[in-house]
Amino acid sequence: MANKLTENDIQYLKRCLELAAEAVNAGDEAFGSVLVDDSGTIITEARNRVNEKTVLAHPEIDLAYGAAENLTEKERAATTMYTTGEHCPMCAAAHGWVGLGALVYLSSAEQLANWQKESALPAAPINFLPVEEIIKNIAVRGPGDGELLAEIKRLHQKSWLSD
Repeated sequence: MANKLTENDIQYLKRCLELAAEAVNAGDEAFGSVLVDDSGTIITEARNRVNEKTVLAHPEIDLAYGAAENLTEKERAATTMYTTGEHCPMCAAAHGWVGLGALVYLSSAEQLANWQKESALPAAPINFLPVEEIIKNIAVRGPGDGELLAEIKRLHQKSWLSD
C-alpha cells in the first residue's frame, strides 16, 4: 500500500497540477510531472504533449529520457518523480529501466479509470496495473486526497469535454 503524502510532496504536486493545466489549455490531456534531485531541486519538468507529438508523448517518458541522457546512474537513483497520475505501464517500465528513484503521484490509475467510466468515455486500450507490479523495489507515495485530488479530476473532466 502506498504511503501518505508529505508537505514537500504536496508542493511538488502543485507544480504538476500547473503543468497539467497548461496541457489542458493547449488542448491536451491533464498530465504534468517534475523530476526532483536529492537536494529538492526540480531538475526538469514536462506536461502531456500527445496532441502535439504522438500518443506516446507522456510527461513521464520525457523525464525518463532526459534523465537517461543527462544523469548518472547514481543521480537517477536519487531522484523522485512527482506526477499528477500514477504511471501507465509504458511510463512505469521507462521509470524502472532508467533506474529512477521514488514515485509520488496524485491520482491512481484506478481512480482515473473510474472517472473515465463516470464520464462515459471508452476504456483505455491497455490494462492499468499498480506501478509496484511493474517496477521492482520502488518507493511509492500516493494517491493524494482533498483539494488537490479534486483539482486533477476537474482538469481531466475539462480535457474530456474539449475532445
